[in-house]
Amino acid sequence: MPRGDTYTIFFAAVICVVCSVLLSATSAALKKQQDLMIELDRKVNVLKAMGVPVVENGKPISSGQVAALFAQHIEEIIIDLETGQPVPYLTTDRLSRDQLEQVKRKSLLPLYRWKDGDEVTRYAFPVSGKGLWSTVYGYLALEKDLATLAGATFYRHGETPGLGGEISTGWFQGQFKGKQVFANGRLQRLEVVKGKVADRYPQGSNHAVDGISGATLTGKGMNLFLNQDLENYEKYFRGIRKG
Repeated sequence: MPRGDTYTIFFAAVICVVCSVLLSATSAALKKQQDLMIELDRKVNVLKAMGVPVVENGKPISSGQVAALFAQHIEEIIIDLETGQPVPYLTTDRLSRDQLEQVKRKSLLPLYRWKDGDEVTRYAFPVSGKGLWSTVYGYLALEKDLATLAGATFYRHGETPGLGGEISTGWFQGQFKGKQVFANGRLQRLEVVKGKVADRYPQGSNHAVDGISGATLTGKGMNLFLNQDLENYEKYFRGIRKG
């Protein structure tokens, strides 16, 4: 029995609706797991920036171990950019929609404090900004002296693999550990140099790291946002230095 155009259109419409429903259901079912993985990735990178081992015997530590470290050692606060003071009773899981937008605009600043007992010994905070092709997301961590970097991670971006994408590698991130961001009573700019630190600073440098060959613009972008984010948190850290 021949079938006309109406049947063909109706059949195609039914298939589209069924596929849409299946895709929506699958997306909803996976969202909870996706959110959990995003949260785990955030916590792992905070710990990594602080110099906490996140790999044991060649394997990443479990989500349970990550949660235990956070519960035992990490205290999260939100800093008001304008005042440099913590916002009482506010953490990232308690942010309203408007406050989330303020975090994106960096007028509210998340900060993670590593505590050994009652003593804060390290601080970590998110950094982000434009590289060459994408927004780069990462964390910087400071030692107790608020002058020395405990470490850095850059974990999410769309930079060119093998070029700017090298910012995710251990050799690049490892250079930041021990660099000085505060000296002689003031902030000292971090610098991703074009080429090698040894060529630019023959006597050595306590604030610069080697750049990535072929990724000069990625490095320039990092110089801008890393130092801007350090400056954003400086009002809070200045208050601690003054006691």
